[in-house]
Amino acid sequence: MIRIGALVSGGGTNLQAILDSIDKGDIDGQVTTVVSSKDGAYALERAASRGIETAVMRKSDYDSPEAYDKALADHFEKRNIDLVVYAGFMLILGKDFVDRFKNRMINIHPALIPSFCGKGYYGLHVHEAVLKKGVKITGATVHFVTAECDAGPIILQKAVEVKDDDTPETLQRRVMEQAEWVIYPEAVKLFAQGRLEITDGKVRIKKVEKEN
Repeated sequence: MIRIGALVSGGGTNLQAILDSIDKGDIDGQVTTVVSSKDGAYALERAASRGIETAVMRKSDYDSPEAYDKALADHFEKRNIDLVVYAGFMLILGKDFVDRFKNRMINIHPALIPSFCGKGYYGLHVHEAVLKKGVKITGATVHFVTAECDAGPIILQKAVEVKDDDTPETLQRRVMEQAEWVIYPEAVKLFAQGRLEITDGKVRIKKVEKEN
């Protein structure tokens, strides 16, 4: 069973999807700590209601970005976290943090990377850009986190249709329901099973060996 730590900034709907998958027995793991970048994040209430440890660690409370990164990494390492999941975390962490959890930290992005990704593409901004461009297909991508925003090895992707009458809000909801809440728990499951292998910057999903 793997120990999962979550980074949050808001409502935590993707955290909830992971927790629900654990409850169903799909993921051999448990979320043991949830850290928010700000006070009042509803994701903290989701965690607290299940008896999961929570903490608020604000970047503004630290002398430098490096000090903040170190404090976060220390928090997770002290709790023997195997996997860190970004669950609506709105900050970009530095290389030192990423290096300490290399290939053990994943994020979900509400578009099909490499489209509509990188600095500035988050939340509704992604869906606004999708609609402005007029693309017909969008979706979500789960990827390993690297020091470069949204540039880590891709684990899973799922496509979602863009409709003519979509607003950023309706498209955001459909991407969450049809893609994010489906593939994020699946990626965590694959990690827990030890089935994700990175070679030359690409993720290969190892097949399950059949028992004789």
